[in-house]
Amino acid sequence: MKMKHISYIIFSIIFLFTSCKENKPTVTELPSDSIFNLTSNWKNQYGDSLQLKDLQGKTLVVVMIYTTCKSACPILVSKMKTIESKINRKEINNVSLVLVSIDPETDTPEKLKEFAKTNKMEAPQWIFLTSNELDTQEFANVLSLKYKKISPIDFSHSNIISVFSSQGQLVTQEEGTIDVDKVVKTVHELAKK
Repeated sequence: MKMKHISYIIFSIIFLFTSCKENKPTVTELPSDSIFNLTSNWKNQYGDSLQLKDLQGKTLVVVMIYTTCKSACPILVSKMKTIESKINRKEINNVSLVLVSIDPETDTPEKLKEFAKTNKMEAPQWIFLTSNELDTQEFANVLSLKYKKISPIDFSHSNIISVFSSQGQLVTQEEGTIDVDKVVKTVHELAKK
């Protein structure tokens, strides 16, 4: 009887250790070309502080704009809204549509929140980000996006929509006249994985 009891205790301990080992989450290393390796600090439209790695796990559709823009940005915002509307509703929870401000001085979290509301972009998949000038420039460089302040209230900038995998790797970019259907197709292929 005593031997049976000891065997039971030993079996229980072994089972406990092996089951804990199996349930241990695996930490995968990020690819070297992942945007999630950037350590820049951002604020979203709700004033929450975050880093890009906090967006990990979802397909990202990213565009850089500024809220006071009267020419190219409204077109880019419209394209992003069209892309969002064409994403399969079964996949939308696996996608984040990220609008990054190139004008951090003007585009405070409050301003971004107001912009999101005005443009009916308040669903959870919409993320607006603002940072400081240095981090914004670093991110623009990663996207190969050029921008320059040309007056106190105006910027000249590239028109690029980028799609990133859930691991933060650049998959495709559309520049100039954005092919919305091509972006949606890429998002669909990534989001269903």
